[in-house]
Order: sequence, then C-alpha cells, then structure tokens
Amino acid sequence: MADSKAKVPPAITLRTRKFMTNRLLSRKQFVLEVIHPGRANVPKAELKDKLAKMYDVKEPNCIIVFKFRTHFGGGKSTGFGLIYDSVDAAKKFEPKYRLIRNGLATKVEKSRKQIKERKNRSKKIRGVKKTKADAAGKKK
Repeated sequence: MADSKAKVPPAITLRTRKFMTNRLLSRKQFVLEVIHPGRANVPKAELKDKLAKMYDVKEPNCIIVFKFRTHFGGGKSTGFGLIYDSVDAAKKFEPKYRLIRNGLATKVEKSRKQIKERKNRSKKIRGVKKTKADAAGKKK
C-alpha cells in the first residue's frame, strides 16, 4: 500500500507583495510569500522556476531570491525576490556574494594569512602610497 503512493511533494503557492519596477537598477523587486503546507521549506531553484513561469522570464539566472525566513509553526516563508532585465544587469548591481550563490561568479580563494599581511602593511603607510603598497602586495 505504501509503495503504490508516489511521493509527490505538496503544492506550493507563491504570492508577491510590494511589487515595484526599479528602472534605475533595471529590475523588478518584491517581497515573496511562499505557502508550503506539509513541507519544511522550498528549494530556491524551485522558487526560481515558478517565478520564471509567473513573470515570463526567459533566463532563470536573472532571478535572485534570498533572505527567506520560515514563520513559526511552518507552512509559510517570506523572503525577497529580484528579477533583473538581463544577466549583465544582475552582474553589475548585485553584491558579489549573491552572484557566487547563484552561480554567476566564482569565488576567489585567498589565504587568510596573505589578507592579514597586506592589511598590516597598509597600516604602516599613509596617503596615496597605501594603494601602491596594496598593488605590490597583490602581485606577490
């Protein structure tokens, strides 16, 4: 009996609130409410797919969702969503960490020691020479 039931996840409902078109940043921005009874939470990839269908977005990389919090008792989450006009606009205006999370940029691995050494070198120098010292530190 248990085998015959397919494990279909319960349906989710998306609602957008405070929707606005931000022409300066070439994006649409909104508060996204996700109603998901019977589920702990919903993957961001699934939310992106649903939003792409709702707003007729050709490139799913233009959609960025973040800052989701599940309400007490479960069944409902609230977060933010941004739909950029193009991937170039997203790369231009989004913070680097969000681009990395969404696969639009790669994380540059630096050692902690190098970062701290460069910081301490720049503390000893004042004015315009500080930027030159930082550039010299990057070359090494």
